[in-house]
Amino acid sequence: MTSVLAGLAIVVVACGGEKSTPEGQQATTTPDQQQPAPTGGGAGKTHDVNMVLDGSSYKYIPDQLTIGPNDLIRYHNKSGGPHNVAFWADSIPQGAASAIAVPEPMAPLSSKLVVTPDEIIEVKFNNAPKGEYIYYCTPHLALGMKAKLTVR
Repeated sequence: MTSVLAGLAIVVVACGGEKSTPEGQQATTTPDQQQPAPTGGGAGKTHDVNMVLDGSSYKYIPDQLTIGPNDLIRYHNKSGGPHNVAFWADSIPQGAASAIAVPEPMAPLSSKLVVTPDEIIEVKFNNAPKGEYIYYCTPHLALGMKAKLTVR
């Protein structure tokens, strides 16, 4: 019986059970609830990217995006999670690693996994060098979930 209950608890957590938050606060935000970009390196624009399972393909939509050096990207967990955002250190411009602010990193240049529907990962670029940045979803890399940013 204990094993069954423990297994059910793991499934609930993995499937995005409710987050506990202080009374009156929402656990997650949706794309409609725009929040101001974090400060650091000047104000930039905010961009939205969806992380999805489309048929049998895992994708970032859009999978190519051009941003400014101080922009914020909000990655929305839409379907097929868990998802994250991870940059290959050798696929970003020299000096870019310190310019990428990844929340609650699980490794260098790698965000936490999001499992709750509509959960958001905000990645802030603080005076990021111009160039191309290739990133991927750790759990779905083998399934082709990767994308490219261009900082102008």
